[in-house]
Amino acid sequence: MPSLSHITSAGNNKPTRAASLPDMKLQSNFEEFTPDLSEDDEDHEGYRFQCSCPGLYQCSVTGLVFDMEGEGDVVYRTVPWNRRLLVQHHKKPAGPLFDIKCEQQSVRQLHLPHCQILPTAGFLAVAHVKDDGVEFISPHKITETHLVINIRGFSGFGNVKDEDSPPDPVRALVLLFYRPPDDPDVTSILNVLLLPRNIVIRDVQRTRKKLFGDERFIDVPPHCKLIPDQVYTLSTVPEDDLIKVQPTEAEFDEESYSSYFTSIKVTLKALIRDINLSLKDKKTSCCVWEGDICLLPSRAKTLTLSSKEKLLDVRSSFIDRTSGPVLNSLLDKLLEKKVLTDSERESADVMPNRRDKARFIIDTVRKKGDTASSEMIEFLCELDPFLCRDLNLM
Repeated sequence: MPSLSHITSAGNNKPTRAASLPDMKLQSNFEEFTPDLSEDDEDHEGYRFQCSCPGLYQCSVTGLVFDMEGEGDVVYRTVPWNRRLLVQHHKKPAGPLFDIKCEQQSVRQLHLPHCQILPTAGFLAVAHVKDDGVEFISPHKITETHLVINIRGFSGFGNVKDEDSPPDPVRALVLLFYRPPDDPDVTSILNVLLLPRNIVIRDVQRTRKKLFGDERFIDVPPHCKLIPDQVYTLSTVPEDDLIKVQPTEAEFDEESYSSYFTSIKVTLKALIRDINLSLKDKKTSCCVWEGDICLLPSRAKTLTLSSKEKLLDVRSSFIDRTSGPVLNSLLDKLLEKKVLTDSERESADVMPNRRDKARFIIDTVRKKGDTASSEMIEFLCELDPFLCRDLNLM
């Protein structure tokens, strides 16, 4: 993909609001898949979807939906927006920018997730960033969750809206990243992020790891509705002198598609197991999001489990989230250390479905007992430390 800073306009393709908002039906006939992960270099993580037959396929990581007319190998990743390029056309981001390639050209339509609440999605368009410029595409169809466009070539695709579009409420996320205390210090930090719902959470986790080191992503229901440029306040229960919220309020930036900095930091100067957080609209004092957060029990629980119990505890997440390349490397290590036999390795190799392969590996190793399970956990931590920290395996 070319540097966006060198791309100029391919013409004045300014869209107008979609007249009558065509076909607003929410499609539910997607087949969800978990993509394989790949890294071109240490700074860029990409996703790969290998399709074998026509259909609608939704990526569980990015929310993208590919309408495939046949088999194809789709490679995609998020890339930074060139804000100056958008400003030239009086536009601003309304979603991540995806660099998408498919050598077989078998993607018929692309569904890009949006976070608008209908009917305000009619103000959205899709920017198609190409080698020779950028064009703005009015969506072929708008659903409650996606903009649908017909594909006219590949490279960069992302949702945009007019700079002067009204500040209507959008679907948003409250994401929590926890830095546990380092013994003997008891101070811990809970970072609160306010982000639009159509960001890619894995990209947030990856970027924060580079910027701030090890944090634990706390998986609590994050969904809420926020108003762009509106100020929100955070309060805690218990209220205690040992809990410091800084700042106590933050403005929601709906354009946060590449800067994942902390909105509000909660510093806990004592060991606190449970805390309640509530986010309120400063103007109305209405609560827009609330969460009961368990900060310590998950790690305490894993410390008491045997190795095979730990694998059972994370089985579903391992099957859903372990990438194809990691599974293949894990098989190599398990065979090398004689945790798996040659015949078991061959059985795994012939499985075309990534989830089936992951299920076979974890169930086969679990049945061999604690020693084999411990070896697998050690290998997995080497191959995908990011996932293992998230699963509390390290």
